[in-house]
Amino acid sequence: MTPPLPFDPIDEAARQWRRHWPDAPVPAMAAVTSIMRAQQILLARLNELLRPFDLTFPRYEALMLLYFSRAGALPLGKMGERLQVHRTSVTNIVDGLEKLGYAERSPHESDRRSSLATITARGREVAEEATAAMHAEGFALSPLSDDALTDLYTLLRDLRRGADDFSD
Repeated sequence: MTPPLPFDPIDEAARQWRRHWPDAPVPAMAAVTSIMRAQQILLARLNELLRPFDLTFPRYEALMLLYFSRAGALPLGKMGERLQVHRTSVTNIVDGLEKLGYAERSPHESDRRSSLATITARGREVAEEATAAMHAEGFALSPLSDDALTDLYTLLRDLRRGADDFSD
């Protein structure tokens, strides 16, 4: 593991931004850079937590989507919509789950153009085990408090709503 930097590079970037562009939206630059760095940190932490289950975070999300579905199966197109990823990404994710024995793919009963992904019994077991690991580690969001997490969720939800990510 790389040792931590002796300074905050985003603070330094903000300082440089103010120096070179005094009228620039420095808080926006610092916020977006922090969000992108946090995403890198979280993805690395989550993938490390999920490694014992041969899962990546995108595969975990897809597995949980199947786990929570009423019939344990969903069309790949619907999975893409709910995961908010391109159909090709869903295909690759389901391919990975299928290779692990966590899901099976079958033709859709009523739509010949579509395929269904179905969680297997082993997939259900792994979903529960992986979720227990995620719960034990607070979804890799330490050292944030529950209040801070709620505030963060609210801020990011407002950002997502403003981007028409969803409608209430």
